[in-house]
Parts: sequence; structure tokens; C-alpha cells
Amino acid sequence: MPRLIRLYITQVFTGFGLSALFVGLLLYANVANLWHLVSSSSAGIMAVIMLWVFNGIVFAGVQFGITIMRMASEDTPGGGRRGHVPVVQGTPVPVKVVANRR
Repeated sequence: MPRLIRLYITQVFTGFGLSALFVGLLLYANVANLWHLVSSSSAGIMAVIMLWVFNGIVFAGVQFGITIMRMASEDTPGGGRRGHVPVVQGTPVPVKVVANRR
């Protein structure tokens, strides 16, 4: 399996694990009376699953983005050339435009 695919899969697992922890803390802290809403509704389990999945998608994307951005700083030397870039200024050229009168 390519390294990038393996990296993505591990970051997805990490993101969904963080999402499970986040949803668990939301329910435990009863933010916005969420525990009562979930436990007293017939669709409460579905709501928790949706909350976990959607937060997992977001957290996995953030995890993967952070990991990819940190890889660039490890492989490349810092800085780069900061040489003078000459500004090329051209000569204006007149352009004839034919306008129809109405």
C-alpha cells in the first residue's frame, strides 16, 4: 500500500477517534441539554451516530491537512532565495476601437 494512502487511513482513524471523544464529552457535559434530547427521543441514537460521523469527517480532514502541512517543513530547508525580481514595464500600445453609433 502506498505511504500516502496508509497515512490518510491512519489520520481518518485518528479523526474518528477524536470525534468519538468529542461527542462523548458533549453528551457527558450535557451541552445545550443534548443528553436529555438524545435520551428522550426515538431518533436519539441516529442523531448521535450522525453527530459522530459528521464530526469525524471534519476532524479527519483537519488531521490529514495538519499532517501534510507539517511534512513540508520537515523535508525542505527553511528560507529559500530572496533575490531581487526585476519588474518589467512595457510601453503602452494604442489600440483602435471602432464604435458603432446608434
